[in-house]
Amino acid sequence: MNQVVVTGGTGGIGAGIADALSTRGWDVTVTGVCEAETLAYLDTHDGKARVLDVTDSVAVTQFFSDFSALSGLVNCAGILLKEREYEIENFARVIDVNLTGTMRCALAAHDALAKNSGAIVNIGSMYSYFGGPHAPAYTASKGAVAQLGKALAGKWAPDGIRVNTVAPGWIETPMTEPIRQDPEREMRIFERLPQRRWGQPAEVGALVAWLLSDEASHVTGTLIPVDGGYSAM
Repeated sequence: MNQVVVTGGTGGIGAGIADALSTRGWDVTVTGVCEAETLAYLDTHDGKARVLDVTDSVAVTQFFSDFSALSGLVNCAGILLKEREYEIENFARVIDVNLTGTMRCALAAHDALAKNSGAIVNIGSMYSYFGGPHAPAYTASKGAVAQLGKALAGKWAPDGIRVNTVAPGWIETPMTEPIRQDPEREMRIFERLPQRRWGQPAEVGALVAWLLSDEASHVTGTLIPVDGGYSAM
């Protein structure tokens, strides 16, 4: 059975990705930043969950040393602090989790992935394409995650490792609940959104599952939106 790690997989889009992979027969291990997150996940999901702080280089190295071989890694761990990101400490924290954390996990998983010609999917955002004045660090990190994916795709192709990035748009998760509860803000989004509906985590998961599969064996270095056409308008 193919083994895959989904960082930040205990909730929201990450949990949707983990569920999509599990239903397709993958052996999934999700990570959460604290024990409470992992226990909450295990209460409602079948599977494996472990604590991992992606900003802790020692912990990341130790975590991935437990896997002799991997077929997939999904880098979904991330934070958003909005206007607080204009404070330099918070800016640095978001970059450390979203961007440097992605690199830490990719580097630590490299050897295990190379043994199985595995694949990496990084989770970007609609802000991989355009700016978000309300969240400068999140915007910068998600743009950089997409470019990092391209760099790693080129570097690690000789090792048999593919690297792609998925850019979710407006997805129905706890993070977007305040907007979904505000009809005026929701309408402004729908005016630009051709499908006029919120995306589902499972729809992101379906694309991730395909990118990790052998069906996508000639796909690497891409940035693919899952946004109902939002970024095209």
